[in-house]
Amino acid sequence: MAKDKKKRKEIKRKLLHKYRLVILNESTFEEKISFKLSRLNVFVTGTLFIIVLIGLTTLIIAFTPLREYIPGYSSTRLKRQATELTYKTDSLVNVLNYTNGYLENVRMVLRGDVENNEANRDSLFEQYKLDPSTVDLTPIREDLLLREEVELEDKYNLFERNIEGLGNLLFSPVSGTLSQTFDLKKKHYAVDVVAPKDTPVKSIADGTVLFSEWTSETGYVIIIEHQEGLTSVYKHNGSLSKVQGDRVKAGEVVAFIGNTGELTTGPHLHFELWKKGQPVNPLNYIDFD
Repeated sequence: MAKDKKKRKEIKRKLLHKYRLVILNESTFEEKISFKLSRLNVFVTGTLFIIVLIGLTTLIIAFTPLREYIPGYSSTRLKRQATELTYKTDSLVNVLNYTNGYLENVRMVLRGDVENNEANRDSLFEQYKLDPSTVDLTPIREDLLLREEVELEDKYNLFERNIEGLGNLLFSPVSGTLSQTFDLKKKHYAVDVVAPKDTPVKSIADGTVLFSEWTSETGYVIIIEHQEGLTSVYKHNGSLSKVQGDRVKAGEVVAFIGNTGELTTGPHLHFELWKKGQPVNPLNYIDFD
């Protein structure tokens, strides 16, 4: 026990023993600077210096551009550019897929290519189904006043009709005599409606014009995309009043009856109705009389 105590005193004495660090002029041996030191002071000072040096190095690596010169660290600017390019690439891929799908649908409509001839008529009504028991249909006073005001304003408005069900939603594009009806077996995915030349052709519902150009076989063609994958096609027109990208309202004039294209024998409208890439019989939903 006494030996251990003596040993600890000896270590303490060595740590606290004073030394003098003297800097001399080599030629004249003149004392320039002197420091009083101990082993403990040197150890503590060296430890603190190392800690401060490590901290400064960490801060420089973490928060300054100097870290870019350290092997293994990439440039922040390059990372940001790579991230932006990744987002742009992803967006371009989505746009490309959408464009390819659009072009494929247009090609199928124009050429009449159908992979599956089975069309589900009820799918056109699915979006309009509603369980009345889940809705409170009791109108409030403000609602009644608003309905009266809107009814007066829109009484003679062709484009803002208060309608229920798909049958009333789809306007007749033109009134006339049917010369040929829808026939899947003969791959005639349309109805041909005979009408006088220059008779206005109307959009069956609100939508966006996807295609509005001349084709050699079907003359002036306009294709309109509606909600829920519904597409209407109007062929053999004499002229078109809308261009690609235009927004149209239900009942708005989009073309005029004509006799253009190679596959026609007189003024008429070749009208097709497609649902998610599949043809459906327009007579099931539109009255052409």
